[in-house]
Amino acid sequence: MSAIAGLRPAFRPGVLIVIATGLLLPVVIALGVGIGEMPISLETTVQAVTNRLGWTQHELSRIQESVIWDYRLSRSLAAACCGAGLALCGAILQSLLRNPLAEPYVLGISAGASTGAVCVMLLGLGAGAVTLSAGAFAGALAAFLFVVMLASGARGGTERTILAGVAASQLFNALTAYIVATSANAEQARSVMFWLLGSFAGVRWSDVSLVAIVVVGGLGICLRYARSLDAFAFGEDAAASLGVPVRRVRLVLFAVTALMTAMMVSMVGSIGFVGLVIPHAARFLVGPGHMRLLPACAVIGASFMVLADIVSRIILPQQVLPIGVVTALVGVPFFAVILYRGGRRG
Repeated sequence: MSAIAGLRPAFRPGVLIVIATGLLLPVVIALGVGIGEMPISLETTVQAVTNRLGWTQHELSRIQESVIWDYRLSRSLAAACCGAGLALCGAILQSLLRNPLAEPYVLGISAGASTGAVCVMLLGLGAGAVTLSAGAFAGALAAFLFVVMLASGARGGTERTILAGVAASQLFNALTAYIVATSANAEQARSVMFWLLGSFAGVRWSDVSLVAIVVVGGLGICLRYARSLDAFAFGEDAAASLGVPVRRVRLVLFAVTALMTAMMVSMVGSIGFVGLVIPHAARFLVGPGHMRLLPACAVIGASFMVLADIVSRIILPQQVLPIGVVTALVGVPFFAVILYRGGRRG
């Protein structure tokens, strides 16, 4: 697929790497719970969680229990789910489109979600009956349907899909900019900008449950088509000659990635570079086989997002930086290193 996709070390125990990163994920989540303006030890974190689950009855400060359970744990779990989902979507789209620069927002879903959210925030659509997440989700689905309408029934499916996604992104970004420019005051414009860059501040346990179900279900469906994705590496014609129902596989996987991306963007806003960088890093570690690549993307993306959330909370005193800023600041140099190494070995 690319020089980067073919880059791999001489020894690559892919299954062991997936297992090791999966075992490290709970440690990273524990760090996300313990690190902050109020430092909390790992022992206290475990005791608070087991108390809430009814397994133990340790004597703990109510403030610490509330911070752990009602704020940091739900936030860290949501970050892990979103990181896993974005990385998974990136890996799927890079394979389907055979484009190493493909990522979850290539279909214009992020731009559509932004427009839907801005319509609720600034124009008051729904008269208070429609939440911000619902508006963003509706906008994301509208963008996806727009792309399907433009790309359907045409030859050169992958190229047409990418071009349709670019058109959708430009259209909905223009609508968002127009609404903000004509309807928002300074404070509202600042709130919109913060949301567009991503934030886990408003995540609740109901959100965690919903996004976890969507991501786990999406991973299961994508693993079901792992062999078909391997065949797509040789092109759609080659995949069809191997017995892969190309049109049905593309439709199912595009729909799954659209649903996962819409869910995450509607909940936490647009978070860039995770779906672009993590699949390349996972491909370097475990190779291009999707039975290993997809779980690796999920666990590495989850860990990366939790660590990025920690940085966003502690890098500025008494202030939270938008998570999209952190992922971009980390993702750009990391991606540059991958490109450099791929160019030298390619």
